[in-house]
Amino acid sequence: MRPPVHRVLATGADASAGRVVLAPAKALWNGGLLASALALAPLTFTVDALLVFVVTTYATLLLGHSVGMHRRVIHRSFDCSKWLERVLVYLGVVVGMAGPFGLLRVHDVRDWAQREPNCHDFFAHRRSLWLDALWQLTCRFELERPPMLAIEPELARDRWYRLLERTWMLQQLPVAALLYLLGGWPWVVWGVLVRVPVSVIGHWVVTFHTHNPGPGEWTVLGAGVQASNLSGYGVLTMGECWHNNHHAFPESARIGLERDETDPAWWVIRGLQRAGLVTRVGLPRADADREDLARARCGEIEQPALNGDGAAAP
Repeated sequence: MRPPVHRVLATGADASAGRVVLAPAKALWNGGLLASALALAPLTFTVDALLVFVVTTYATLLLGHSVGMHRRVIHRSFDCSKWLERVLVYLGVVVGMAGPFGLLRVHDVRDWAQREPNCHDFFAHRRSLWLDALWQLTCRFELERPPMLAIEPELARDRWYRLLERTWMLQQLPVAALLYLLGGWPWVVWGVLVRVPVSVIGHWVVTFHTHNPGPGEWTVLGAGVQASNLSGYGVLTMGECWHNNHHAFPESARIGLERDETDPAWWVIRGLQRAGLVTRVGLPRADADREDLARARCGEIEQPALNGDGAAAP
């Protein structure tokens, strides 16, 4: 079994107290790219540009975000050489959501908050879809008593990751230059200006729906937010739709655990393992180590009810 990853030092922290505030750079980045895509995509559409969009979007989300950032860097669910990790992380940065440390910070603080008995609706995604979209795509949350985040020295001191963290928005420029040389402005528009907002918004859509009531086998005891599985979306989400499984077994590189739970990112990891490029692949921990889990009643996950003061009801 892979050891758990603990970066959040939460002594004295409170996941429910704070406020949603506008993040100007985030709002300008996401809003500006979306507006550019809506304006320029119809004017530059070609079949080959559409194909470039599909291939680059899926490849960067699959290899960069799901395999590289999520399952390797954030959850350390497999080992690989540093060169391979850096390539995967670069592809994850090219997705366009944040730098490597920014992604790690957002993910780990959100996961910590969701595993607390009570957390703010910003982390729980309890509000309407449209309000949650506004929050997640243009705002950040200022905790009154935030936890400390301790990133491993091997990551925090890595010069390549530090460079990517400072320049993550600018990393679209070499991609755009390459696409321009290969296919002109239509490839640039569809391979960057359309791809990035679709990737960012698509990631948020999956996050929103997998943290609202739905099917799943496991309940994480004491957690104020329970994840659910989105059946039928395995290929489209690279296996990330099986989020109830992931909350139960974050140490596992395989998220789609049943035969019918399609998990393309797991296929990639298994292929890399067979090629000798990946080792020590994590799988769900043994039954004896599942004291924090319970079987969900009737296979339907429900979020804990809250009482009048916002705390989880007994």
